[in-house]
Amino acid sequence: MHIVVLMGGWSAERPVSLQSGNGCADALESLGHRVTRIDMDHDVAARLAEARPDLVFNALHGSPGEDGSVQGMLDLMGIPYTHSGLATSVIAIDKVLTKQVLVPAGVPMPGGRIVKSAEIHERDPLQRPYVLKPINEGSSVGVAIVTDDGNYGNPIGRDVEGPWQRFEELLAEPYVRGRELTTAVLGERALGVTELKPKNGWYDFDAKYTDGLTEHVCPADIPDQIADACKSLALEAHRLLGCKGASRSDFRWDDERGVDGLFLLEVNTQPGMTPLSLVPEQARHIGMSYAELVQAIVDEALRDPAFNGRPEKDHRG
Repeated sequence: MHIVVLMGGWSAERPVSLQSGNGCADALESLGHRVTRIDMDHDVAARLAEARPDLVFNALHGSPGEDGSVQGMLDLMGIPYTHSGLATSVIAIDKVLTKQVLVPAGVPMPGGRIVKSAEIHERDPLQRPYVLKPINEGSSVGVAIVTDDGNYGNPIGRDVEGPWQRFEELLAEPYVRGRELTTAVLGERALGVTELKPKNGWYDFDAKYTDGLTEHVCPADIPDQIADACKSLALEAHRLLGCKGASRSDFRWDDERGVDGLFLLEVNTQPGMTPLSLVPEQARHIGMSYAELVQAIVDEALRDPAFNGRPEKDHRG
């Protein structure tokens, strides 16, 4: 097949996307596919029309590759693509919309509310400790944990660096103490559970993508009941949101409360595929190589009924 690997872009997660995309492109080439690598810019539609691929492997992270924008463009062009479609992407990147889908279905998630960034300099939106995060960013971009003994001030100082300087609105959530767990889903299978143990502070952007800053315990050393709950909830979230290909669900587990202390934080519809990424790690644990994982994502995209029967001329000229 001729596959375009779409990567890069201009989100805060651009460097990670480039790593993911080049890794996937190398794997696809090793499998015998013809690969065109496109570092996405505003001329992406013209470049795709010129390339005339059989499929786009979407290796973008963040907006606009993960929020439905690129998905809508590819739908209009009639080009099949990997991972989740337009509606799922719009919902899953928005933490508030995700809660509105998952919580009524019984998926446990932290409470919270949207606050204007200007308001937090007057008073705390929640009792400390709490978390402030952008509504639609991934990879822990712009996340702040506000505690009584932190250095943000009380109330938070206007001149203190934080997400309130970059975003007009933020999601405030109660802080869930405990352990960081994550579960990857591929198709209709939960691959495993990994515990993430940052060596300094918490599992922020640097801890995710800097070698040596976080210990990955795969499989996680947790009770079977918690592992089974993570897998079940990740599969349910994947299904309820309509995810395709690979997704990854991130959890916090308060180990003093048993299964009642397990909360899903978010679902990533475009999980990383870098050497430090969690989906390839869990795939390796079940005996699936990186190249086999990439091919499995491609295969599921080609099985998507949304692309069956589309005229070839739509995307091949």
